[in-house]
Amino acid sequence: MSAHVHWVPELGGAEVGSLVEVTGDEAHHAVAVRRLRVGEEVVLTDGRGTSLTGTVDEVAKRRFTVRVDAHRFLARPGPEFTVVQAVPKGERGELAVEMLTELGVDTIVPWAAQRCVALWRGERAEKSRNKWAATAREAAKQARRSWFPDVTPIASTDEVLALVADAAQVFVLHEEATMPLAGLVPDATGPIVLVVGPEGGVSPEEVEAFARAGAPAVRLGPEVLRTSTAGVAAMSALLAGSARWH
Repeated sequence: MSAHVHWVPELGGAEVGSLVEVTGDEAHHAVAVRRLRVGEEVVLTDGRGTSLTGTVDEVAKRRFTVRVDAHRFLARPGPEFTVVQAVPKGERGELAVEMLTELGVDTIVPWAAQRCVALWRGERAEKSRNKWAATAREAAKQARRSWFPDVTPIASTDEVLALVADAAQVFVLHEEATMPLAGLVPDATGPIVLVVGPEGGVSPEEVEAFARAGAPAVRLGPEVLRTSTAGVAAMSALLAGSARWH
């Protein structure tokens, strides 16, 4: 059985032989829910490339310490992938975030598209973003990622267009597009942006704005997927043709 992964935001000067203390909700879940025990092997990561493997040295009510046995740093994999995900209804947003994280997406941008039914405003915007970030963090731990994805604040269409301008390659999913996504080779240098519309699809005005910005509309197969699964299917196709999966 693989060692459980725990997130520690700051691993600082931890080195082989040193003790690292884990506190807060991360420690509480490990100790109270998972029944962490002294002597158990675990992995600690800061989600920014550093991973420590060690054994549990001490367990208390809301904390535990780990003696480091191995230290590893992995460079961020390339090319970099960003998914602009239109905000769906209910829990489908968290489902999309979870699967995109498991695939290895680097940045997830919640998008207030024209046809979005769910609206993030005021306090709800920050609360919803935090929920997506927590979902991404847990999925990254499950996927044993050394680099966790960034979840940005909700973006307007103008802000997404500005993001598109800085990308090496952009693909906008649209069921009426004529260009198939299958067979397209991602730019090896990145960054690459995939835009996923809401349940009602990307509006004609948005498609036109993206086209003017140099972002072509592409389609998957003949089936029309839900917004929560369309990005996952498209990212799988892109990753299969990229250096990340070769």
